[in-house]
Amino acid sequence: MNGRVALVTGASRGIGQRIAERLAAEGAAVALVARTVAPGTSALPGSLQEVAGRIRARGGVVAALPADLTSPEEVETLVARAEEALGPVDTLVNNAGVNFYGPALEVRPRRYALMFQMMVHTPFRLCQLAVPGMIERGRGWIVNITSKQARHPLGPPYPDWAADGCVPYGMCKAALDRLTTGLAAEVHGTGVSVNALGTSGLVMTPGVAVVSPHTPDNAPVEDDGAMADAALLLCGADPGTVTGRIAYSMELLGRPFPEGPWALSATF
Repeated sequence: MNGRVALVTGASRGIGQRIAERLAAEGAAVALVARTVAPGTSALPGSLQEVAGRIRARGGVVAALPADLTSPEEVETLVARAEEALGPVDTLVNNAGVNFYGPALEVRPRRYALMFQMMVHTPFRLCQLAVPGMIERGRGWIVNITSKQARHPLGPPYPDWAADGCVPYGMCKAALDRLTTGLAAEVHGTGVSVNALGTSGLVMTPGVAVVSPHTPDNAPVEDDGAMADAALLLCGADPGTVTGRIAYSMELLGRPFPEGPWALSATF
């Protein structure tokens, strides 16, 4: 990743933090995007200052870009801010996410709108802002963080986990998958790769620990570094060669992993 510039959203904690730190360790200059700037200012652990500090302590190059990704006005300036700080962005990781579990018929309109803004509209707009420059330079890498909850449970009869309250979240990730495959087709031949990457199992991020009905007691837990390893694999491929994939961490890495809720074999 030497000489590369990566923009990673949702980079103050969890999967985004791990991907950002891994790309930086491999030589990329990384623009970190999140709302939480300083420690102790959020109910969840993790902040831009802490992640940036670790990257700098290891000799990496980093810029912290505070932003609310539910605000279209703030999204509009992100790529320009990253490029002003670090240079042309050639790698975009759309990781930021939010989930409000509950029955689909009871989801509040504001929460529904917030989920779609952060996980569908924002990644779409960031691609519109970043990809033209990638095409002009002849190389680029997009990784959209997806989920197996975008897939469809086999049935009827349906397994219990199929009604775990994730319909709006799954809808958002299904839209992100379609953005991935469609954009990959549109830019094929330009040197730009577009892929989606999801977890194979449970990753106990701070957010998951607070809201998810899935726990280590009812779902297999994957290695904390698997998503970062898999993201690096997708971002490290030759420009434009590995593209249009909807991949999952452990399967992509070729690591054995037990099936659990939302197993590929139980979905379509």
